[in-house]
Amino acid sequence: MLDKLKKRRTQYALGKNLPIPEAQVDTLIREAIRLSPSSFNSQSSRAVILFGKESDKFWNITREALRAVVPAADFEGTSKKIDSFANGAGTVLFFEDQEPVKALQASFPLYAHNFPIWSEHSTGIAQLAVWTTLADADIGASLQHYHPLVDADVAKAWNIPASWKLTAQMPFGSNEAAFQEKTFIDDEVRFRTHS
Repeated sequence: MLDKLKKRRTQYALGKNLPIPEAQVDTLIREAIRLSPSSFNSQSSRAVILFGKESDKFWNITREALRAVVPAADFEGTSKKIDSFANGAGTVLFFEDQEPVKALQASFPLYAHNFPIWSEHSTGIAQLAVWTTLADADIGASLQHYHPLVDADVAKAWNIPASWKLTAQMPFGSNEAAFQEKTFIDDEVRFRTHS
């Protein structure tokens, strides 16, 4: 498993040449989310998997939402960044369904304040699972966060249930550039072991 985690890296140089068929990528994404743990087995994680023109549509929505808030002098750089995501073969939109979260809050009032936090844990785990699974299939990806700026337009474009809360976006595609060396902070700063 550690070897698979080592392969998971941020890739901004994405292309449309997937090493495996779209249907297989779709299956991998679904299985990674299905196997991801969640608090009380709530299975609250949801995903919309976009390929080709549907993925392009998401990044066009994002570009136009950003155009409304980014100063005109800075927009060219922002637009180029969006282009790098749109250059990929697809995008996973990650959501957390708030209905199971609220049901757990009602069923277990003692822990009610924790269930939204645990839901965020679930989506993070699902995102890592998908990212690692894609990396293991030699598919590049990165994790982006353009919500809540795009929420209303996304809900309208793909008929998203009102209870689904957008948590992240993951553009993916072929690796069109080598990864830079990853650096780590000193273990002494990060870890403590007691026995």
